[in-house]
Amino acid sequence: MAAIAVHQFAQCITCHAWSPDRAMVAFCPNNNEVHIYKLIQEKWEKLHVLQKHDQIVSGIDWSVRSNRIVTVSHDRNSYVWNQEGSEWVPTLVILRLNRAAFCVQWSPKENKFAVGSGAKTVCICYYEQENNWWVSKLIRKRHDSSVTSVAWHPNNVFLATTSTDGKCRVFSTFIKGVDIKEKKEGTSSDTKFGEQILQLDLSFSWAFGVKWSPGGNTLAYVGHNSMIYFVDDVGPSPLAQNVAFRDLPLRDVLFVSEKMVIGVGFDCNPMVFAADETGIWTFIKFLDERKTSSSGPKYGSQFSEAFGKLYGQSKYGVGNDAVESSRTRGGTHVNCINCIVPLREAGSSRITRFTTSGLDGKIVTWDLESQEDLLNYHL
Repeated sequence: MAAIAVHQFAQCITCHAWSPDRAMVAFCPNNNEVHIYKLIQEKWEKLHVLQKHDQIVSGIDWSVRSNRIVTVSHDRNSYVWNQEGSEWVPTLVILRLNRAAFCVQWSPKENKFAVGSGAKTVCICYYEQENNWWVSKLIRKRHDSSVTSVAWHPNNVFLATTSTDGKCRVFSTFIKGVDIKEKKEGTSSDTKFGEQILQLDLSFSWAFGVKWSPGGNTLAYVGHNSMIYFVDDVGPSPLAQNVAFRDLPLRDVLFVSEKMVIGVGFDCNPMVFAADETGIWTFIKFLDERKTSSSGPKYGSQFSEAFGKLYGQSKYGVGNDAVESSRTRGGTHVNCINCIVPLREAGSSRITRFTTSGLDGKIVTWDLESQEDLLNYHL
């Protein structure tokens, strides 16, 4: 089984992040607090509770190099937390938002972080040494609705966003005095702050969970119409393809290699997508084991599936003799998975383990090395 550890931390978890050494985990239990737990003698113990926000914390990211935590909340504020001795001390970030903040992510060099918001703007935040605070530059008038997710390109300049207007966009975030200008012409440092590099109109529904591949060659994001989109050669002439699936929509994705993506969402079960030798992406399998009924076909017709849902039958294994009342969707998780975080080994870009959290209050650790049928894609 791919799930190697399951921990019930709360009734519901909004988001989570791991410390650089993976010894501690920070998560929001669906309120205005951030709880930090540490594994001590094979038992998770609560060490800290970060209390500064007034409303639900919607995003957490823990920097690998500097050991700083950044949080954003529906209260329109963001804080950067630095550990001083045994305490975590917050520093206010000047976001200048009039709507809720939804997501946050540190840049690869950790000299900036991006915040997506319901104000149709993206805040690129950086530290001002002379004033001892974090300030932001805003990318305005580019999105037509709320920004649901952000993802940094490995070059530390390009930023991808998704929005409830159904579009995925790529912007330049080059800030003079923060980023170093490269000598080569035609590089990312030649672009201006806020310049839109690309706009993708592939989805006709809300878009979520954008991510770059480890090498920055491929972009992936999901739509609320049960589709996932892959874009190669991001630039003036991108190559795009989409994969439709019959299950519930995804909320977030993670590249574990250049050829394999894990998607999580409302189906409560991680989905594996992979590219073949020709670069064509397809759905491979559900990562968690399902318990299916032995009677009836594995997949019924659309009519029988709809009829079964109406009378409480299971989607999988619809039989004629009795009504299947047990819930078979998912397995380890029993509610929507809304966050997926990689567990990287020190000094390695290869991802063999990752964790997921969801509305069921669980944080689950998954191991891909035990999946022999995925070894060809996980290089």
